Amino acid sequence: MKIGLDIMGGDYAPQATVLGAIAAHEALSAGEHLVLIGDKEVAVNILQENNFNQDHFEFVHTTEVIGMGEHPTKAVVQKPNSSISVGFQLLKEGNIQTFSSAGNTGAMLVGSMFSVKAIPGVLRPAMTAIAPKLKGGLSILLDVGANADCKAENLLQFGILGSLFAENIYKIANPRVALMNIGEEEEKGNLLLQATYPLMKESTKFNFVGNVEGRDLFSDHSDVIVCDGFTGNVVLKMAESFYVVAMRKKFQDEFFDRLNYEEYGGSPILGVNAPVVVGHGISTPKAIKNMVLLSRDMVESGLVEKIKQAFQ
Repeated sequence: MKIGLDIMGGDYAPQATVLGAIAAHEALSAGEHLVLIGDKEVAVNILQENNFNQDHFEFVHTTEVIGMGEHPTKAVVQKPNSSISVGFQLLKEGNIQTFSSAGNTGAMLVGSMFSVKAIPGVLRPAMTAIAPKLKGGLSILLDVGANADCKAENLLQFGILGSLFAENIYKIANPRVALMNIGEEEEKGNLLLQATYPLMKESTKFNFVGNVEGRDLFSDHSDVIVCDGFTGNVVLKMAESFYVVAMRKKFQDEFFDRLNYEEYGGSPILGVNAPVVVGHGISTPKAIKNMVLLSRDMVESGLVEKIKQAFQ
């Protein structure tokens, strides 16, 4: 297995990404190899500074970078030699089996759609995030930013994607899928949620358990929580702030430790024809390592093929 990693993406790249690659290498099994995409000379210097043998990695050299503030579509088109564009080309051609980056999220979404493309039948791919449960375990939240505006059919498909992800990556049997709403009652919500509820209720593709509210995010009411990308992103950023506040207040607690984004590595883009993971822009070496391991798990589980089967 060849795991592609953009070493130029992220606020602390390439230092953090290369150090994360070193940590990931030590956790990978025989037959699992990292392909570092970016400035080879810079990467080799970092490896030498850390007394790490560069022969453990493959390199695809490119010095062009898509900045965090650049327009995603324009950047992907105008910078075909950027680390993100090259990574997706390698993924499309089958030279790597998965690709991850902590770089420009929009460019990763555009690259996914332009290169490996959406799985037939998937109207809109979605991004996921993790919400730890107070009593242990976790929930999958999606969408968290790929689709700010959605239709009921999109949310229905997010339920399918999230259920398959929870079952195959986190080994949650018959995951309970819920719809994020402003009340538990079936008739609650805006027009979108009122249209979505009956579709999810009638679906045989997943185990629908009804509505949940924002206060249920960390409870054991469900295993997958579906919402539009605007709502999901607001919820995700709020949850991240809890961890930051806890650290600044020097409040030590196991639950708040599990809110740390570093533990989960990144957000998969579900619904495209190859495993793609987007890391947080502020990813540390630990986060990069876990992003790589999540990418590996997506390949090993055969998740993409299982999604294809579900949408046939």
